[in-house]
Amino acid sequence: MHFNPAQRSLANNVFQRAENIAGQYFRLDREEMKKYRYDVKTLAHLEKHEVRDGAFAHLCRYHFNKDQDGDRSDDSYFYRVCLQDNQILDAVERGHSFIRLNPLLLYIAAHELVHIIRFEAREIDFDASREEKEREEDKVHTITRDLLQSSLSPDLRLIFDCFSNRYKIGDIFN
Repeated sequence: MHFNPAQRSLANNVFQRAENIAGQYFRLDREEMKKYRYDVKTLAHLEKHEVRDGAFAHLCRYHFNKDQDGDRSDDSYFYRVCLQDNQILDAVERGHSFIRLNPLLLYIAAHELVHIIRFEAREIDFDASREEKEREEDKVHTITRDLLQSSLSPDLRLIFDCFSNRYKIGDIFN
């Protein structure tokens, strides 16, 4: 299952909304938010290593050199949020009477943006041990819930209840 064009458009819009909410929460203006380099890809456009079972999204980190001429060694990272359309659509289909795509995507987007912001702030090492990443996942769930309190709707509250810390929202890979 892949997102259709309307669902891909919704995902793009939701990430823009989540970026605004995250910026407000972390007190970052638009210019500051631009320093977090990332893109969002859906299942149809992912490389084989970017596809993961058991997660709604998979965060990959890629290394790149800012200076294309090779004169400086100013290295940086670029993140890719790899949406697992099949997992997301399956959750919506299974919970069709109460799970809506829009609030689920908002939670996923906010969650992945929190990861990116925390990695870039060096609050955790992207290459941390599995145990550290599991503790980080709990922290990110808590921050994501706090961040989304201003957007809390009945549909989003259901997402909080259905996809608590017991479920894997994302996975991290470099």
